[in-house]
Amino acid sequence: MNLPNRLTISRIFLTLVFMLLAVPLPIKLNDGGVFSWATGAISSYNGFVLGNGRYLAGIVFLIAFATDAVDGYIARKYNMITDFGKFLDPLADKLLVTAALVVLVERGNISGWVAVIIISREFMVTGLRLIAISSTGIIIAAGTLGKLKTVAQFIALALALFDNFPLSLVSSIPASDIFMFLAVVLTIVSGIEYIVKNKAVFSGQK
Repeated sequence: MNLPNRLTISRIFLTLVFMLLAVPLPIKLNDGGVFSWATGAISSYNGFVLGNGRYLAGIVFLIAFATDAVDGYIARKYNMITDFGKFLDPLADKLLVTAALVVLVERGNISGWVAVIIISREFMVTGLRLIAISSTGIIIAAGTLGKLKTVAQFIALALALFDNFPLSLVSSIPASDIFMFLAVVLTIVSGIEYIVKNKAVFSGQK
């Protein structure tokens, strides 16, 4: 397994770390029963997550997203692009974005509609990509609009995770909301483009 693919796998692992730092454990675990012996530890953990943990989660998100840029750069520069990487890299991206959306919906930072639209598009594209692979053997890489969508999503999610910091220091403009709106628009448009551009592949034609 080459370095870019290892970085992609590390992004999946970092997504798990992100969730552990961003989301408190279920309150019901403190209701006694099987986990009654860990009530104190669970309360302390949840207190940490709701305090400094959420900001550490934001940092982990930034690191995880950075691995996406790094693995792509290395793969292209050193000709280490593989079919495995083309397939796994988008899935790792979608997993990270989905995790961040779930966290922000739980916190009340974004509407559930935003999460549903973005996640639905990702599921659709992933499904169509699998159809293309199984029917024609062709692995479809992300297009320009898809890459712009990813960048817009990253900026919006990062700003929301940090409550618009550092922009909040100089302006009260809801930058995360603006970028999230842009991300939703690009999500829809790029999804339509993906279908139209690759309709011949999906129909079994090469």
